[in-house]
Amino acid sequence: MESLELLKYPIGKFNCPKNITKKQIETWTLELENFPKKLENLVKNLNDEQLDTVYRPKGWTIRQVIHHVSDSHHHSYTRFKWALTEDKPVIKAYYEDRWAELFDTKTAPIEMSIQHLKAVHFKLVYLIRGLKLSDFKRVFIHPETNSDVFLDYNIGNYAWHGNHHYAHIENLLKRNNWI
Repeated sequence: MESLELLKYPIGKFNCPKNITKKQIETWTLELENFPKKLENLVKNLNDEQLDTVYRPKGWTIRQVIHHVSDSHHHSYTRFKWALTEDKPVIKAYYEDRWAELFDTKTAPIEMSIQHLKAVHFKLVYLIRGLKLSDFKRVFIHPETNSDVFLDYNIGNYAWHGNHHYAHIENLLKRNNWI
């Protein structure tokens, strides 16, 4: 049996390099670009019973994870826009655990969030690729830590976030011999 920590963080926690290079930004951006299709391919053949299976004890179902990623990456896109148009805006945090318990997150077809992810990532990647290097040093302030979050860091964090939740689902599918 896998440890709870490994079930929670199957690819480890986000470890951002001290000096984020243009090449690193390009790599993360490509990951963001490919993520929605990659996720769609992973879950496209799952039935409702499989989608409503938790990926770890006291964890979310696959359905909740997919809807969570969509919600979270939507927030990320908005945070990028705020940081690019305001001087160090304090962003609005949200209770992701409460969002995961809402009716739509627990019951809605995953296709709505897959399509939403495709649209949000298309917009986000287009935006990122049009930025100047100096734009990546723009920041927003996260109210939970009261710290500056640089846009280059946020690109990496959200590339990791998608991969993190992809691994939750993929590992469950492997453990249950569904792939």
